[in-house]
Amino acid sequence: MKKGFDPFVFDNSEILILGSFPSVKSREINFYYGHPQNRFWKVLANTFEENVPKTIEDKKVLCQKHKIALWDVIVSSDLNGSSDLNLEKSNFTPADLNSLLINYPNITKILCNGKLAFKLYQKLFNLNKKVVCMPSTSPANTRFDIDIWKNELLNKF
Repeated sequence: MKKGFDPFVFDNSEILILGSFPSVKSREINFYYGHPQNRFWKVLANTFEENVPKTIEDKKVLCQKHKIALWDVIVSSDLNGSSDLNLEKSNFTPADLNSLLINYPNITKILCNGKLAFKLYQKLFNLNKKVVCMPSTSPANTRFDIDIWKNELLNKF
């Protein structure tokens, strides 16, 4: 089984962004959204009028400054490669989102990065939080719309 990441969260986190499971590239660098073509960090920087973070430390600072937590719906999987198409068919372990939300009560909104993260969230969890399906920031998503991200990130509640 390949292990994903622990939740990246702060006491003051208000928005939780959930991916499905880390890509091979993200697992190689050991942090979220590690593929250089993924739009995630550019979207956050553009939305909050910040420089695009280059290092993992810069990415952490950006998230903390804007009260953003990161995690994945799936925390371990026997998935080979990075294809979301095969993730749902793999043997996997879901995240313990209930505990996370109990321990971090300031999280009031959950954004699922892509349709699969949202679908798995709906299938695996029944939590009383606002959840929004966002366009995937993956380079494989050719219909990406940054304005949807900006709207949800800037309107926290």
